[in-house]
Amino acid sequence: MDGGKFDQEPVTEEQLLAQGYRKYQGEGIDIYYNKDICAHIGNCVRGNSEIFEVGRRPWIIPDNGSVAIASYIVDTCPSGALKYVIKK
Repeated sequence: MDGGKFDQEPVTEEQLLAQGYRKYQGEGIDIYYNKDICAHIGNCVRGNSEIFEVGRRPWIIPDNGSVAIASYIVDTCPSGALKYVIKK
């Protein structure tokens, strides 16, 4: 799944926030999470526990890894609960 798109179109912050996603801001990438969609498969936590750590608050810290790694891990989310917007 492409975590940067909805229906093959790039996602925007406005779309994600309107659909109930919560924003986790980073320097080069913002990661968005929607708890109501999450299937709790765990690809994110297994993918990089520095970025995604369930027992921590905030549980997502985008700057704890590279933009490439963060976007790759979000792309492995099968439910679409994770999305991202890469900053220019």
